[in-house]
Amino acid sequence: MTELLTAAQMRAIEQAAIASGEVTGLELMERAGRGVVEAIFEEWPELRATSHRAVVLCGPGNNGGDGFVVARLLKEWGWEVEVFLYGDPERLPPDARANYERWVGMGEVIPFDTEKGAEDAVFLIAQAVDQVLIDALFGIGLSRPLEGAIATLLRSLDDKLDESVGRYVAVDTPSGLCADSGRSLGKWPRRADLTVTFHRPKPGHMLADGPYFCGRVAVCDIGLPDMASKRQERVTAIQGAHPMLKKARIYAHKYAHGHALILSGPSGRGGAARLAARGALRIGAGVVTVGCPLDAIPENAARLDAVMLRGVADGAALAGVLEDQRINALCLGPGMGTAAREAGLVGVALGERRSEARPTSAVGRASDRHTRPNLVLDADAFTILSQTPDLFAALHDGCVLTPHAGEFARLFPDIAEKLAAPATKGPAYSKVDATREAAARAGCVVLYKGPDTVIADPTGRCAINSAHYDRAAPWLATAGAGDVLAGFITGLLARGGGPFDAACTGAWLHVEAALSFGPGLIAEDLAEELPKVFRALGV
Repeated sequence: MTELLTAAQMRAIEQAAIASGEVTGLELMERAGRGVVEAIFEEWPELRATSHRAVVLCGPGNNGGDGFVVARLLKEWGWEVEVFLYGDPERLPPDARANYERWVGMGEVIPFDTEKGAEDAVFLIAQAVDQVLIDALFGIGLSRPLEGAIATLLRSLDDKLDESVGRYVAVDTPSGLCADSGRSLGKWPRRADLTVTFHRPKPGHMLADGPYFCGRVAVCDIGLPDMASKRQERVTAIQGAHPMLKKARIYAHKYAHGHALILSGPSGRGGAARLAARGALRIGAGVVTVGCPLDAIPENAARLDAVMLRGVADGAALAGVLEDQRINALCLGPGMGTAAREAGLVGVALGERRSEARPTSAVGRASDRHTRPNLVLDADAFTILSQTPDLFAALHDGCVLTPHAGEFARLFPDIAEKLAAPATKGPAYSKVDATREAAARAGCVVLYKGPDTVIADPTGRCAINSAHYDRAAPWLATAGAGDVLAGFITGLLARGGGPFDAACTGAWLHVEAALSFGPGLIAEDLAEELPKVFRALGV
């Protein structure tokens, strides 16, 4: 996994490196500017060979200082370069001021910190069709909505320059985008073709609208050391499967790889549970059983072969089934229903306690000598939990909740309301903040679904599974895909994975299977694509 750095964490790393004497601020700024130029040439190799025109928009902070370095380097390359400054050069930070003065020895700086200046800047920018526009206005330091002259400029760029600006490059983030949340502050940013950031990606490159406005993200190494963040403050990007996938027991029997129980709804509503069961089986659970009402057994029997069936009429029947100590993972919710029977099933599943020795999960277990079975709760289970406070209170650290946005709002309405409120300052409240808060309240792992899936546990540990950029799989938005994901996570729990690791790996494999199959995907294809994915991974 790759750590994502908030604006505050990035500043702390830079300041620590400077304070240690390892590097100066000017050296970091020079490396950043060179990184932007190299990223431009890598993205568009044809620009390296001949002279072109660049317009650089510099802001009042160190991001603007990066822009002055870019302008100077392109000028030295033989390009025609025009530089615009938003703000008073006398108030630039020392390193940015030094690079401003270096540029002044080479070319003009045109102010646009008034409405008239912004209009003039737009007019000048629009004179050339084949150009590179470099946005070095605010970067990760933006903390308030854009207004006044800068808002006029960006609004005019959106309205008038779609055809005249050939390539738009953002330094760190497009202006107006919060680097911590991926949300816009006030006005929507202009969409970049390329965003160049430094040292590590930022959460906003992967959350909310960030991927859309960033275009493609290039990460430039500027020679900063790695600094370990506190575990509860760290946010990582999932970039592969957990090593648990390669820990198959060569001489073991099927139950050594776990027994997953998927609870189903009545006749005519069993498809979601069957999808989850197939996902659990394909991902490696040794045994998978669907538990359903007695009248649904014929329907499920006609559709299932390798998956076993048990009649589970009510909570009392489930308690009897769970006397089988080999069942070590349960999934409740997909197509299950929300009536009294189903509420009883959730109550038994959450209340069941065992005294057998079980592997410790990634986030720990209850402090007494008893343990509970690991659970995945999805779909209809959220309606039951939202209507039954006692059941919500019974959630424990062996549970994984997998809500999409609507279900999240049902379970955590106040948190969802904060996330939906307009962003008025930075850092804006983010999906990471919301998922962490939900996990702490529920006392279990929460996987908040979406193209920017966020997974958090009660300790604050957090990861993002981004289905953007080269991992974009919009065809995953298909009925039943979430049921398969629930099955993937249940199967990984059955194999012995902890709730957090199972959720992260299940989400990552979900996208990998979709990418492997491609457009035209339906939910049934996801589990069947796993063998191909596993072969590619060497599992």
